[in-house]
Amino acid sequence: MTTFLIGLVILFVGGFFYGKICENIMKPDDRKTPAFVKEDGVDYVPMKTWKNSLINLLNIAGTGPVLGPIQGILFGPIAFILIPIGNIIGGSLHDYFSGMLALRNGGMQMPDLVKKYTNSTVFSIYNIFICLLMLLVGAVFIYTPGDIASTQVFGFSGKATDVSTWVVYGCIFVYYIAATMFPIDKIIGRVYPIFGAILLFSAVGVFCGIFLKGYHLQEFTFASLSEPHPFSQRLIPMFFITVACGIVSGFHSTQTAIISRNVTSERQGRLTFYNMMVLEGFIAMIWAAAAMGSMSANLTASEQLFKAPAQVIGIVARDMLGPVGGMIAIIGVIVLPITSGDTSLRSLRLMIADFIHLNQKPVKNRLSISVPIFVLVAVILWLAKTSPDGFNMLWRYFAWSNQTIAIFAFAIISIYLLGKGNKTAAFMSLIPGTWYAFITFSFICNAPIGLGLNYNLSIILGVVFAASYAFLTFRQGVKLNESKVSLETAAVY
Repeated sequence: MTTFLIGLVILFVGGFFYGKICENIMKPDDRKTPAFVKEDGVDYVPMKTWKNSLINLLNIAGTGPVLGPIQGILFGPIAFILIPIGNIIGGSLHDYFSGMLALRNGGMQMPDLVKKYTNSTVFSIYNIFICLLMLLVGAVFIYTPGDIASTQVFGFSGKATDVSTWVVYGCIFVYYIAATMFPIDKIIGRVYPIFGAILLFSAVGVFCGIFLKGYHLQEFTFASLSEPHPFSQRLIPMFFITVACGIVSGFHSTQTAIISRNVTSERQGRLTFYNMMVLEGFIAMIWAAAAMGSMSANLTASEQLFKAPAQVIGIVARDMLGPVGGMIAIIGVIVLPITSGDTSLRSLRLMIADFIHLNQKPVKNRLSISVPIFVLVAVILWLAKTSPDGFNMLWRYFAWSNQTIAIFAFAIISIYLLGKGNKTAAFMSLIPGTWYAFITFSFICNAPIGLGLNYNLSIILGVVFAASYAFLTFRQGVKLNESKVSLETAAVY
């Protein structure tokens, strides 16, 4: 328990001070935000601070901060240290600067920010990855809440051959269509406070249950680092691919860009972007501890954690909170992916619209983009559900592409800060960006879903790629500084 509590102290105390440092670098002021400058009643809509913060939390917190840590705890109690440190110096920094850069550039979506701060080649590569990621997020976040609801709420089989499975998927799908199509304050702005209440009950309930049940949590020692993973997974890079959303998630940069169009003051940025990611780290810590405490250290339990983490959610929730409280906690976990999947597809619509310069106020324009998106998501969902190993394959590609997207966001943050002449601050984002360049490249080189190369060779290639990433990012930032070009959009002043 001591290691877990130390991790929480690192998360909240470190998050408070590091968040303040990030805020001092950006120096938020009283300029008009895109919510007022570009108000259109659909996507650019001024909303209250608490609502923006809650929506952003629900947007970024999918099943990642639950399923990822449940599997990640198999690496041992080191997870209780890596999650909070990675969160405050990586993920929360990533979310804050991504959101603030979008704010300072008229509510720009990430593809346009990448295009502005890098070059056409990087922009093209990013577009391929981001479209793939958004489609995968949409499919994964129908699949996981649909299966949890089918099997643990309604008692259905959850099999592809069961009509009830597709009925549940269909209900989630209909909600996604509404959330993607309608103005943000009409659907998302109204249902999210209810979802938020369920989420908070779920998180607080499980957190209290850890102590009330008297769970024994393994303590971190250097000797524990030598303990093998039950399924021979290596800490580097696998842990950082497995535990994504509680530490760093590239998906978040697409969501902060959405909320940047609703924020009414730059001074809300730290609460809305940085602190909400810290709260997601808290959710990740809770579920990591709950999984460790409630499951015995036998192979069967480990296999459940690794191969069927969604089933562990029900076991943990009911064990801690009883049948009624456990059911509410399970519903809270179902809410998480639904409130990320809806805005992922909304993000994709906005990114495509910005790319082709199509006004999104007319309903027919929104339909022209949304229909093809939903058709593609439906196809991916069907292929994943009907294939024996479909979900595992879907999840692995989703996790890898999610972390890969993050290195683009870290790059533009570093380039922006270097362009401003702030080299010291630039290294705050360049270091985690370089680390994840190494993690994602070495993983795809070694993984069976990638090139399947020798582990040692993959690590060497990862180091080479990361060094190249750091050099090119630094050079681009210095070049922008020397060119004296404007790094922010004047229209939002």
